[in-house]
Amino acid sequence: MNRPGPDPLTSSTFSQRAHEQLGKPFLRRAVPKATDHAYNALRDRFRDHDYDALREQGRRIRADAVEHLDEHLATLVAALERNGVSVHRAADDARAREIIRGIVRDAGGRRVVKVKSMASEEIGLNPALEADGVEVVETDLGEYVVQLDHDRPSHIIAPIIHKTRGEVRDSLSRVAGRELPDDAAALTGFARDTLREAFLTADVGISGANFGIAETGTICLVTNEGNGRMCTSLPRVHISLMGIERVLPRLEDLAVMLPLLTGAGTGQLITTYVSLLSGPRRPGEPDGPREMHVVLLDNGRSALRGGAYQDVLHCIRCGACQNVCPVYRQVGGHAYGWVYGGPIGAVLTPLFRGMDAGGELPHASTLCGACDDVCPVKIPIHDLLHGLRSDRVRGDAAPRAERVASSLWSLAWSNPWTYRASVTFARVGTRAAARVPSGLVRRVPGAARWLDGRDLPGGPRPGGRR
Repeated sequence: MNRPGPDPLTSSTFSQRAHEQLGKPFLRRAVPKATDHAYNALRDRFRDHDYDALREQGRRIRADAVEHLDEHLATLVAALERNGVSVHRAADDARAREIIRGIVRDAGGRRVVKVKSMASEEIGLNPALEADGVEVVETDLGEYVVQLDHDRPSHIIAPIIHKTRGEVRDSLSRVAGRELPDDAAALTGFARDTLREAFLTADVGISGANFGIAETGTICLVTNEGNGRMCTSLPRVHISLMGIERVLPRLEDLAVMLPLLTGAGTGQLITTYVSLLSGPRRPGEPDGPREMHVVLLDNGRSALRGGAYQDVLHCIRCGACQNVCPVYRQVGGHAYGWVYGGPIGAVLTPLFRGMDAGGELPHASTLCGACDDVCPVKIPIHDLLHGLRSDRVRGDAAPRAERVASSLWSLAWSNPWTYRASVTFARVGTRAAARVPSGLVRRVPGAARWLDGRDLPGGPRPGGRR
């Protein structure tokens, strides 16, 4: 179930993708409704708690983990190997794919079941395995539907937030070979029956990792559907793909990080299933995989350490910033063109894929700071977005006209006299322009794009009256 076609990040612009998404009435209703629900659930979850103090604890834990990453990774690797786990290091996405393909090939794997993993989306794992003739089955219900449609997840937590129930029914009906009822319970029941067969016959299970506990050599996985435990215990081989930054120093750190992850992500006290995986089946144990592999993925993460954007490595992939972002709430995740959407995607994509591919995304933000306020580990996303914008200008990636205009604006507003003069000119100019036919105004360089989705205001009169 490969995802054919060109890479949307390099074959189109954010504006083009956003325009396409804005033309979908259901998306513009469904995404704000779902994100409002998630944010309200987060507020209810921590209503009687000092959420800010818990966030500060989370920030300190994640900052320590990233600041001393080499030390904690060495401890994690040693503990995993003591537990009988084979550990692999992948410098980039190509190496990660090569390692996992080799493990599957050595295991004689013909069918792989997967738990939802943004890291596996990041490295393009499914198409690589399918090219080897391996059947890959996504077992999270949302990811399963996305896979059936050759689509991409549109939210870190809710992959099919952009789809109607009718679209989901159509996708599952194609698999069933018959028209399924328009009933959520019936659709879920069909998917459950279909995926159960995959669980029982899979040779290899692949998961992500919410956290890797260094002191105990434990992979922590949180799920709500039970598919995580099926994928990691029934197949004879289990592979966990973990971004190197997801390490936690101590087991006790989960007492802080789990409530933050589940509360910020879904508003739950805790997810239905929290699995702590500490190695393959031991002698005398009746179940579990015969082999367990952990692939530690770098893919640009190490390069961010010690730099201006190190704080982004604190991210625990809860999706809370997406839920409050006014831009994401209107255009959804697909407009961002890659794996990660919303404010965190606008930071990660240019850092992981480069400014040429993702440099425009930091501009897909109002810089309102809502993402800073909601982030469970206090990542200053607003500052990171602003920094990336500045980097783009310094690197001459921004259009020349934009750079000239920004320089003139900066010069004008750096002096009180020119600031006041520019404000007066803007007030008089907009009042005059509002009386001019819109067709003439649109001929002014840059005006057509600005007026494409808004009316030109008349401007306030002195004293605040229009």
